[in-house]
Amino acid sequence: MKKILPVIMVVLAGCSASVPESRIDVVKKDAPPRWSATPEAMAGIDTNWVERIGGSRAEALVKEAFLRNPDLTVAAERVNRAIASAKMAGAVMKPQISAGLASSRQKQAFIGIPLESSERIPSANFSNFGSNMMVSWEPDIWGFQRAGQAALLADAQAEGNVYRAARASLAAQVMRAWLALAEASEQIVLAKETQELLLSMKDIVIDRFNNALAAEGGSAAEVRLAESEVATNEALIAQRKGDREQAVRQLELLLGRYPKGVLLGMVSLPEVPAMPPSGLPSELLLRRPDILEAERRFASTGSLVKQAKRASYPSFAITGRAGTTTDAMGKIFNSDFGVWSLAGGLTQPIWGGGSLQIEYARIKGDDRSNLAKLQSTVLKAFGEVEQAIVAEKFFVAREQAITKALKFAEEAAAAAVSEYSGGVGDSLTLITAQRARINLASQKTTLKRLRLDNRITLHLALGGDYRSQK
Repeated sequence: MKKILPVIMVVLAGCSASVPESRIDVVKKDAPPRWSATPEAMAGIDTNWVERIGGSRAEALVKEAFLRNPDLTVAAERVNRAIASAKMAGAVMKPQISAGLASSRQKQAFIGIPLESSERIPSANFSNFGSNMMVSWEPDIWGFQRAGQAALLADAQAEGNVYRAARASLAAQVMRAWLALAEASEQIVLAKETQELLLSMKDIVIDRFNNALAAEGGSAAEVRLAESEVATNEALIAQRKGDREQAVRQLELLLGRYPKGVLLGMVSLPEVPAMPPSGLPSELLLRRPDILEAERRFASTGSLVKQAKRASYPSFAITGRAGTTTDAMGKIFNSDFGVWSLAGGLTQPIWGGGSLQIEYARIKGDDRSNLAKLQSTVLKAFGEVEQAIVAEKFFVAREQAITKALKFAEEAAAAAVSEYSGGVGDSLTLITAQRARINLASQKTTLKRLRLDNRITLHLALGGDYRSQK
C-alpha cells in the first residue's frame, strides 16, 4: 500500500482528460506571513517523527499497522476504485468496437397458393448466417466528456490524500496507544514503589503504637489511617494494571491483531525530542492531506460546472457496421456476401422542462459548498498548528513547576518520616507529605505523556506524513 500514491500519478497520466488545475489560490490570501505562536519559520517538515519520538520499536509497530490494519486497507481500496472510475470515463470516450456471429432457421407458409396436386399449404425453409463488426463513436467536440473525466481525476487525487491522512492518523494512533502503554507501565512501577514506602510507614506507625508512645502521638487511629493508605494504594495498583491491559489491547487492535493482551515487554516514556520545523503557514496549504483533499474536491466540482455548461451543446454520433449475410455457414466469411452501413447523427437539446438549468444550478451549489469546506479546512488547520505550538509552551512551564514541587515534596516526605520515627512528628503530616509526593510523581509522568501526545498532534497539524528513512 505504501506505493499507492506514485501509482496514482502514473495511471492518471494516461487518461484522456487533463487533471484539473489547482484552485488553492482562492484561500492563499487567508494564510498569515508567519505563525503567531512562534517567531521561527524553519523550512521543511519532519517525516520521520515516529522513529524520532519512539525509536525503532515504535517504528516497527507502525510498520506492522500499515501492513495489517483493515481500516487502512479500506482506504487504499477506495483509491483504487476512484482510479478505476476515472479510467472508465476515459474508455467510453474512445471508439467502441464489437463483433458477432448470428444464425437463424425459418419456415414460411405460402397461404392462398395451394398446388393442384395437393391440398397441403405449400411452405419453404430458409437459413441465414451472418457475421458483423460494429464501430460506434461519439466525438467529444465540446469537451463535455473530458470535463467529466477531469472531475473523476480530481476525485481520485482527493482519495489519494484521504489515504495519506488515514496513514498518518494510524501512525499517530499507534504512537498514542504505545505512549499510553508506556505511561501505564511507569505508573505501575511508581505505585509499587509507593506501596513499599507505605508499608514501611505503616510499620513505623505500628511500632510506635506498640511501644505505647501515646504521649508522642501514637494511637490506634494512626494505625488504621496508615493501613487505609496501604489499601488505597493497592486499589491504585489494580487501576494502573487495568489501564495497561486496556492500552495493550487497543494497540493490538490498531496492529490488526486479535486483542489477547499478550504484547510482551515493559516500555517507558521516551524523552521529548526537539520541536519540529514549523515552516511558513502558506506551505501548509501544499502539504496537509486534508487541505489537498478539500482542494481536489473543489477542483472536481469546478470541472463538473464546465461539463454542466456544455450539456446544452449539440452532440455527434457516428456508427459503422460491416459484415456478411448468407444462407450457408461455409460462406459466412466470404467477402462476396459482404454488407455494410455508415451513419452519422447530430442531437441538440431543445427543451427538457428546465432539467439542464436545474442541474447546472445544483452543481454550482456543490461548487460553492466545496469552496466553503476548503476554507473551513484551511482555517481549522491553521488553528491546530497554533494551538499545538502554544500548548507546548505551557506544557514546558507546567513540567518545570511540577519538577520543582516534586523535589520539595520528596524532601518533605523524607523529613516527615525522620521526625515521626524520632517521635517528634505527627501522623497527619507524615501521610500528607507522602500523598503529595505520590500525586506529584504521578502527575509528572502523566504530563510527560501529554506533552508527547501534543508533539504528535503538532506533527500531524504541520502535515508531517510518516515515511521511514530506512
